[in-house]
Amino acid sequence: MTDSNADDNWLIQEDEDDAPATGQESPEQRLWRVLIVDDDVDVHAVTRLALRNVSFKGRELELYSAYSGKEAYEFLRTTPDIALVLLDVVMETDDAGLLLARRIREELHNGIVRVVLRTGQPGQAPEQRVIIEYDINDYKAKTELTTQKLFTTVISALRAYESLNMLERSRIGLGKILAGATNLYQIHSLREFASGVLNQVSAILDVGADGVLCLMQGDLGRTTVVAATGNYTTLSEHELMPHEHPLWPTIAKAFAEKKSQFDHPANVLFIHTQENREVAISVTPPWPLAQIQRDLLEVFCQRIAAAFDNLYMFGQLRKAQEATVVALADLAEFRDSGTGGHVRRVQNLSSALAQRMHERGVYADQLTPQLLDMIGLASILHDVGKVATPDHILLKPGLHTPDERSQMQTHAAVGKSILERAAGMVDGVSYLTYGAEIAGGHHEHFDGNGYPNQLKGQEIPISARIVAVVDVFDSLLHERPYKEPWPHTQVMSYITERAGKQFDPEVVAALLDLIERNPDIGRTPD
Repeated sequence: MTDSNADDNWLIQEDEDDAPATGQESPEQRLWRVLIVDDDVDVHAVTRLALRNVSFKGRELELYSAYSGKEAYEFLRTTPDIALVLLDVVMETDDAGLLLARRIREELHNGIVRVVLRTGQPGQAPEQRVIIEYDINDYKAKTELTTQKLFTTVISALRAYESLNMLERSRIGLGKILAGATNLYQIHSLREFASGVLNQVSAILDVGADGVLCLMQGDLGRTTVVAATGNYTTLSEHELMPHEHPLWPTIAKAFAEKKSQFDHPANVLFIHTQENREVAISVTPPWPLAQIQRDLLEVFCQRIAAAFDNLYMFGQLRKAQEATVVALADLAEFRDSGTGGHVRRVQNLSSALAQRMHERGVYADQLTPQLLDMIGLASILHDVGKVATPDHILLKPGLHTPDERSQMQTHAAVGKSILERAAGMVDGVSYLTYGAEIAGGHHEHFDGNGYPNQLKGQEIPISARIVAVVDVFDSLLHERPYKEPWPHTQVMSYITERAGKQFDPEVVAALLDLIERNPDIGRTPD
């Protein structure tokens, strides 16, 4: 720190010492960056000498020099975290300093850096006019700026810069929290949710951070690893958090004390949700967390807790919907003892087939994320219209007469009608919407020779075209009241021969892809 009894004369010799080099440090540990802008080499020399021992909050100064307004502008444009600019007015032009002050605010949009104007010709830039017309933070004549006054000016500017920088970081952090929380509410998979949380935490910290998210199940011996990033990615391969891992003691302490732990390098955020679930998020940033980062993370934890409860409630609702749909489908087929497992197999294979088509890039405009998410559940309803089919027709072991076949075929229209009425009671598109499409369209043929409406090609909804292949594939592969199970090769011959006729060729191609990857698909019941 500058000695208060130091010589007040500006004209002192140039300091030969360079500013200390910086490495990877926390923003709270980096040197204060100060830019000296003046066309007089002696001014740079005496300023460096006067400030050589100055420190503020344990951080020394890192001094940079620019000798024109243009040079200073380029330096500020490319160098972050400049806290203070000591700026001369008259350099390459009489108003070069004033022009630079305006460009800093208006072109660089830097409202945080402190700008202190220093002039050797006060009359050329009158103080009252300059301080009103230009967004500067102080105005000093070089003749009055003694070593002590320079020290006071610099410390005051750094204190103001620190406060503004903290406010700006808080604003950015809160913005990230709002954006991150919004994204989390849109995720319906626990592992995707956990990965999203870890990514958002790293974003709030402004650094890459290795992280682990654990979910408490029962006692400390049942701590499940839900997601892991960075150097901890291999932990995601473990179902439980290994007790020999270096992070475990801090995680265990957070669960035991039910509060966050900030013990660098292991920082553990503890979250307790309203549904009485406990979550621990461990991150290991390269430096200790500042108080502002801790505060922001605690705020984010509140949002995580709410989003986690939302995810749990969505999962429960989804399970209830699925149970209802399965019960409805079972009600339609409970009379047929030979269809056991059919609806579940159709559900699983329809989801897999739709996803494979998405990966192949076909029908991208039709295979929406919403459809990909709902088609499995909706496919369970494909034969719901069979509730209206009499037993003597539905369970007949032999071939149907033309009249029986005609009556049997009404189940497609009946199912569509039932599900459309139900879908009309729900706002927006739901699994009932897709269920109605599937029930009414999975017996249509790609060449237009199907029923009930003789739709052709892409007139048939993509959901129905997918389930049409899956339904026939599974029905042929397993025993039904009217037939014995077919060999797998015979089933595939039947399916491929009817590509472009009964079935959409792209759906058949995707099924062949799946079978090539896993030849056992569909061979055994779930």
